[in-house]
Amino acid sequence: MFIDTHTHIYSEEFNEDYKEVLDRAYKAGVKKLIYPDIDKITRDTMLQKASMDENIYPLIGLHPTSVKDDYKDELKLMETYLSKTEICGIGECGIDLYWDKTWYKEQIYVFEYQLAIAREMNLAVSIHARKSLNEIFTSLKKYPYVLGVLHCFPGSEEDAKRAIDLGMKLGIGGVVTFKNASMAKVVSKVGLENLVLETDSPYLTPSPHRGKRNESSYIPIIANSIAELKGLSLNEVEKVTTENAIKLFKLE
Repeated sequence: MFIDTHTHIYSEEFNEDYKEVLDRAYKAGVKKLIYPDIDKITRDTMLQKASMDENIYPLIGLHPTSVKDDYKDELKLMETYLSKTEICGIGECGIDLYWDKTWYKEQIYVFEYQLAIAREMNLAVSIHARKSLNEIFTSLKKYPYVLGVLHCFPGSEEDAKRAIDLGMKLGIGGVVTFKNASMAKVVSKVGLENLVLETDSPYLTPSPHRGKRNESSYIPIIANSIAELKGLSLNEVEKVTTENAIKLFKLE
């Protein structure tokens, strides 16, 4: 059994064939999926689709690119959902300095606010870190008992060590299959016990499907690339990464 620890197949890109996409994932051996939250616009759709299937586990959180002038209202609304929703973690949260730095200070505040919630509720976090690893590490040091995943891990081998030392797993997706990807070099050096699998569907589609919409059924392609990089069997990658995800997000 594989687990996709980060997939947005609830999004509008899958409106026409959602059931078929889910069926393909199950047939590919991807038996559990984690749906990360974004904000108030997509949350109800995400939770509604997650509630239809016992193998889908939702997160609740506020994505950094959704941090705008109404961030306090977004946080209040997020907390109302936390009080009435069964979830397996907090997120997708984090800091994104790639698209826009206008709300830089607010992004840090919102991220740390969610780290505090994760600590209080004893839940894992799913962290978005784009052009912001140093800022992410600074915030994580303030919450040393919070565990989680650096989703779509963007860093070097040294960054990986820092993340692991801070209690984080590395979320490995389709980028690991790209030719000359720096992530491949990192994965080859990092212990399998520190990795979980993800697609970030519909984005970051692995080769040989690059350029098309990503979906959770491609998880075995990612796992196979990891196995080749590390000189392991596909079964070993499947077993260990699944155990990692189950333990971290308390899926059983």
